Amino acid sequence: MFRMCTDVTASSAKEKTRDSASTVSDAYWASDRQEPESEEGGSHSPDASDAILEQTRNRILDIAEKHIRRIGHRKTTIADIASGLGTSRANVYRFFPTRAAIDNAVCERVLKAQTEIAFSIARTDAVASKKLVELLNVLHRYSKRTMIEERPMHELFVAAMNENWAPMNAYGEQIRAILEEIIRQGLRSGELLVEDADHATRGVITAFLPFFHPVLVEQRVQEGEGIAEAVHAQIRFIMRALGKSDLQSTEASEVMISA
Repeated sequence: MFRMCTDVTASSAKEKTRDSASTVSDAYWASDRQEPESEEGGSHSPDASDAILEQTRNRILDIAEKHIRRIGHRKTTIADIASGLGTSRANVYRFFPTRAAIDNAVCERVLKAQTEIAFSIARTDAVASKKLVELLNVLHRYSKRTMIEERPMHELFVAAMNENWAPMNAYGEQIRAILEEIIRQGLRSGELLVEDADHATRGVITAFLPFFHPVLVEQRVQEGEGIAEAVHAQIRFIMRALGKSDLQSTEASEVMISA
């Protein structure tokens, strides 16, 4: 969709499993409490060990996200994260080979929450036009609000776009798939009139990109354009292109809310 991301190199399976016993033992520094040992041999079961590792990874990301939201991803260091966890940098590196890997993981978890909102819109019983208008508004509002109210997170998203991070690419593909399914729903019901759902989806994304791409939204806000009016006009244009010429007289108009 965005054509802006490539896969981030992850640590190999060999690196993940190397010294696993030591890794599990060291992982306790990030746990709220010590897990009880199993009765057989006094060692942890594989499931318990995996749970500890996952808990530790999540705590690293919790601290990293807190720092990124406060001072930005470029200023957040492994030392900051290790200090917040009360451990050494080496322990953090057991889970993330580089700081860039942490940035990618934080980006992924934040975008996942936004994807869930998009899915929740698609799952409603509303007509396709109403879902589509609501989703486009949500995409715009999220990008604009992040830029204005959460500047460090906005800068993380800009970096993800410009540097082709895999999580941003995955997010773009998920949003594209959601949009396409909504359009297909409109085609099945006869509400929308286009020949090809895939081409229509790509057209919608291209037409609306200036209103949810972080860099383009920032430019519009800085230039002081009447962005709310422009958003509404563009959505009306998109809906007419999809064959929904009576947008203003449908339920979809109810969600043409302030941008």
